[in-house]
This record gives sequence, C-alpha cells and structure tokens, in this order.
Amino acid sequence: MQEKLLFEYAVIRVVPCVEREEFLNAGVILYCAAQNFLQAKIELKEQRLHAFSEETDLAAIQKRLLAFEQIAAGTPGAGPIALLPIASRFRWLTAARSTVVQTSAVHPGLCKDASETLMKLYDQLVG
Repeated sequence: MQEKLLFEYAVIRVVPCVEREEFLNAGVILYCAAQNFLQAKIELKEQRLHAFSEETDLAAIQKRLLAFEQIAAGTPGAGPIALLPIASRFRWLTAARSTVVQTSAVHPGLCKDASETLMKLYDQLVG
C-alpha cells in the first residue's frame, strides 16, 4: 500500500480592486517535497472577473498569472526566483502581498499523487 505524503497548497486569487478585498479564485499552487513537486494550475475566468470590474487590465493580470506558473515550474528565463529550490519558490509565491494577484493562506494535506491532487483541488476551488 502506497504511503500518503504531506503536501501544501494555496489558492491563487485575482483581486481587481485591492481596497474592496473582493477576489476571484483563478488557480491553485501545490507543493509536495516528497515528490519533488511544485506546480500551479491557473485559468482566469474573464467573464467572472468582469462582474467585479469592467476596468480591469486583463493583459497585466494574465502576465502576472503566467509568471506564477513559470516560477512554480522553474522555467529558465522566468527570473532569479525561478532558479531557487522548489521549497523557496513555493514560499516566495505564497508570501502575503497586497497586489492584484494574491494567494490564500497555505493549507496542508495528505496525498498519494500530487499531480492528481492538484487537479482535484483546482476543480473544487476554481473550476
């Protein structure tokens, strides 16, 4: 029987007007040290976002969300943060910030397959 492994995740949120503290869940980032896994699954639901604000700069938000995915993946050319070890990248991505793209608090769990768990969480929290 395969052992369950500790993972941590956070919800990636778009906050079009930081002062109002309203947000739209746009993705999930999941880290599992035992599986050497760090990945973000993101999809911006533009129609939902327009319900918050029609004046939102979609291109700027998409650029920030892409940076989250690239840093999580350790993509070469994504900047110095993308070159850090996996744990450091996860901590940097989930650090508290008051910008248009933020993350929730970090939550722990147990899984057998981090990739499968990421997809389940994405479906539950974003889909």
